[in-house]
Parts: sequence; structure tokens; C-alpha cells
Amino acid sequence: MAGGSKKLTKEEELLLQDFSRNVSTKSSALFYGNAFIVSAIPIWVFWRIHQMDLFQSGILFGIMTLVSTWLVAFAYKNVKFVLKHKIALKREDAVSKEVMKKLSDADSKKMSRKEKDERILWQKNEVADYEATTFAIFYNNALYLFLIILASFYFLKSFNPTVNYVLSVALAGGLLALVSTGTK
Repeated sequence: MAGGSKKLTKEEELLLQDFSRNVSTKSSALFYGNAFIVSAIPIWVFWRIHQMDLFQSGILFGIMTLVSTWLVAFAYKNVKFVLKHKIALKREDAVSKEVMKKLSDADSKKMSRKEKDERILWQKNEVADYEATTFAIFYNNALYLFLIILASFYFLKSFNPTVNYVLSVALAGGLLALVSTGTK
């Protein structure tokens, strides 16, 4: 864009959107919903096992659950971004074969090469987005719950249950968010 500023076409904007860190509203709702559920699990652990009073600690549980929800959702987004590109590269051949197989001979002859490539790219991005989303949720949930159990039952077992809860949830959420910022 040497002389003046060019407007991006709709296709270019969609392509850039597929490779940005921003997630769709649907993905964001899915991430925050799952993050809230997994962040609420430690409440049961500390209520039933560590014998914390549910009503007395309700405000603390609510605040820490919300903080943890934000950290876990942040980790989901980061892991999805990193994985989406890796998955797209690995699935490219299989997706292009599938798309070409779906196109009948008549459709294939009518379409230009550019249109076929756009369909392949769109399908590849859809597959990569779905797989990256599901794996990010699974991976982060497993790691978060493992860190909660490790912190609360091993490292912080001698602490008061309230301090144990706050530190366990903050430590697990913080470490999860930190680990998710890696690029490999």
C-alpha cells in the first residue's frame, strides 16, 4: 500500500479474522461457560473435604471463582490461538481431499481454482478452529484441576482452609494463564 490506503475486501477481512487472537462471541461464551464450571469445582472440594462453611465463605468463593474464571478463559484463548495454526497445517491435505471429493465433477468444472482454494481454506479453518477449541478446553481443565489438587492437598495442606483456598485457586489460575502464554 504505497500510495494511498486501500480498503480490505470482505474475504481479506474474514481471512485476517481467522488468524487473529480474537475469538468469536460463540467461542467466548463457550470459554467463559466452561471456565466458570471448572472454576466452581474447587468450591465443592473445600466445602466437603476441607470443611469450609459454604454460607460463611460464599463471598470469598464467588470472588475467587470469578477471578479464576477469567484466568482460565484467558488460558483457553491463548492455547486455542497457538494450536489452531498447528492443527491447520496438519489437517490441510486431508481437508483438501475431502472438499475435492465433495465437489461433484460438474461443480468442480464450473469453479475457478481460486474458488476451490477458498473453500478448502474455509473448511480447513473450520476444522482447525473446532479441534483447537475442544483441545484447549480439555487441556486447560485437566491442568487446572491437577494444579488445584496438588496445591491444596500437597503444598498448602498445613494452611488454614480459607488461606489454602485462596492460594490454591490463585496459584492454579495464575500458573495456567502463565503457561498458556508460551508459543510452543
